[in-house]
Amino acid sequence: MTLNRRSHLALMAGIAAGALALSACSAGSLGSSSSSGSAGSVTITMLVDNGDATVKTANGIAEAYNATNSGVTLKIETRAQGTDGDNAVKTKLATGDMSDLFAYNSGSLMQALDPGKNLVPLTSEPYMGNVSASFKTAVTSGSEQYGVPLGQATGGGILYNKKVFAQLGLSVPKTWADFMANNAKIKAAGIDPVIQTYGDTWTSQLFVLADYYNVQASQSDWATQYTANKAKYVDQPAIKGFQRLEDVFKAGYLNKDFASAKNAQGLQALVKGTGAQYPMLTFTVSAYVSMSATAKDDIGFFAQPGDDASKNGLTAWTPGGIYIPTTTKGAKLDAAKKFLAWFATPAGCDAQTKAVTPTGPYMIKGCTLPSSLPVAVTDMQKYFDAGNVAPALEFVSAIKGPNLEKITVEVGSGITSAADGAKRYDEDVKKQAQQLGLPGW
Repeated sequence: MTLNRRSHLALMAGIAAGALALSACSAGSLGSSSSSGSAGSVTITMLVDNGDATVKTANGIAEAYNATNSGVTLKIETRAQGTDGDNAVKTKLATGDMSDLFAYNSGSLMQALDPGKNLVPLTSEPYMGNVSASFKTAVTSGSEQYGVPLGQATGGGILYNKKVFAQLGLSVPKTWADFMANNAKIKAAGIDPVIQTYGDTWTSQLFVLADYYNVQASQSDWATQYTANKAKYVDQPAIKGFQRLEDVFKAGYLNKDFASAKNAQGLQALVKGTGAQYPMLTFTVSAYVSMSATAKDDIGFFAQPGDDASKNGLTAWTPGGIYIPTTTKGAKLDAAKKFLAWFATPAGCDAQTKAVTPTGPYMIKGCTLPSSLPVAVTDMQKYFDAGNVAPALEFVSAIKGPNLEKITVEVGSGITSAADGAKRYDEDVKKQAQQLGLPGW
C-alpha cells in the first residue's frame, strides 16, 4: 500500500507532467508583473517546478489572479524538478531564502520538510473549509494543516473497456467476488480479463496500493497502527491486496505476456479491447486517449472492489500543495493568505483548467470539470462527489519500504505466495521505519 520513494517518483512522473506531483527547485522568473508592483500594492512570489505543464498552470493562475484582484500581485518563479530540486527546496527553507509561497508534494514528502518549523499553519483560515478532507489529511502534521491543493487528484483502481463490458452484458463490480465473476465471463469470450505489465515493475503494485480504501473501511485506524508497528501486511485486512494479485494469477486471468509487457502495451491492449481491465493510476488517461479517436469515451474507471458493496470507495493520490514558509511575514504574509483565499475557490480551479486540461477531480469544494473530459475522469469524480475517497497510504504514513514492486511482481507471477510476499514486505518496511527513528520499531 505504500510506495518507496523511487517507486513513488516513477508512479508520479506522469502526474508531474500533469502538474500534480510537485517537487524540487532551481531559479528563474516568469509572469507579467514587475517585482515592485503598482503603488500601494504588495508583490508576492510563488516557486513552482519548471515542468512545462506546471509552468503553464502557474502562469495561468497568476494571470487570472492579477487580472481580478487589486492590492496583491503574484509573480511566478521556477525551480528544477527531481532530486536536485527536492534538495534545493529544503536548502531554501533552511537558509531562509524561500519564495513567499511555494509548491511541493503533499503526504510523506511534505512531512520531511519539518512543517512545524518551516511552514505557516493554515488550519484556522476560513478558506480551508473549501478543501477536501482527504487532502487535509495529506497536509496535516501534528494538529495543524499546512497546504492548499494545486492540481488534481489521481485515482488508483481499474481502467476498463466499456465496449467489452457492454458486449458481454457486464456491470461495474463493487465487490471482489463480482469482479472475479466478471473475469470468468470475459475469459470465456476469449478476451484477457486483467492486463498486467510487469515489464514496468512499478505497475505490479496497483492491486496492493489501490486496496487501501478497503483496508481503511475495514479498520479505520489501520494507518496509525501500522505506523506504530501494531498492524502488519501479513494480517487481515491488509493482506488482501496481496491476495488480489494471487487470485487473478491463479485463475489464469492475465495476458500471456504479463511478465514482459510495458505500461504502453497494456494501455494499447485495453484500448483495442484485447484486454478488458487494467489496474492502473488515472494519470495514464492522457496517454491512452492519444491512441484512438474513441478511447476518450471507450475507457471507463472504477475503484478497486473490496468485500462489502456498501463500503465501495476510491484510493486517491492527492495532488501537491501550495505552502507558505515561516519566512513570509508582515504584509507579504497577509498577501499570501489573501491569494490562497482566492485560490481555494472555483475561481482558482477555473484558472488551472483554462491553462491545462485536467486529468482528475479538483480537491476544492464547488469546483467542476469540463463536460468534454474523458469518461474515466468523470467516473472518478463520482467517488469524490459522494465522499467515498481515502488518500493512499503514503499520504498518511511516512513508512515506505523500498522493495514493494519486486515483491508484487513475484506474487503476481506465482513465484511467491501472498502470505510470503506480505511477510517479506513487513520486513522491508521495518528497515525503513528504523532508519526514520519511528517509535515502536
